[in-house]
Amino acid sequence: MLAHDNVVNESEIFNVIPASQIANFKMTPSLRNQKGMTLIEIMIVIAIIAGLMAVLGKNVMNNLVKSRVENTKILINEISKQLESYNLACGSYPTTDQGLGALVANPGAEVCPNWGPEPYFKKMQKDAWGTPFAYESDGNKFVIRSYGPSKHDGGAGGLSSEDP
Repeated sequence: MLAHDNVVNESEIFNVIPASQIANFKMTPSLRNQKGMTLIEIMIVIAIIAGLMAVLGKNVMNNLVKSRVENTKILINEISKQLESYNLACGSYPTTDQGLGALVANPGAEVCPNWGPEPYFKKMQKDAWGTPFAYESDGNKFVIRSYGPSKHDGGAGGLSSEDP
């Protein structure tokens, strides 16, 4: 291919649209008046989106709280099952002083000669809000508590193994 083969002739450009049609070409009024969305239209769209986000956001947050509560209830039940296994192996529940750590690490042969060989949990369990569970026991019965979203004793939303 020669270099001059790529050169476009000026007469070819102007032959695409005949000169008689170029002179008669006019923009219609609807095309001339369209300049985009007005500020009011943009504000209305933003208001609609904000309203949808408020409604949907509330539903999402409510579902998040419900799922955290359910997750924590499941964890309390699972810890309770492991405490029952510990009780079968050791003859009593871990005391408050031993805590739930007795499910993670062997408390010693004098406390529980049949512990293990594997831990009941690989690590200490935390509730759905990232707080360790509170545990109380006299060796014969136990109570597991989650402080819930308040993360402190006596706060609203706490859960317990005594709850139905």
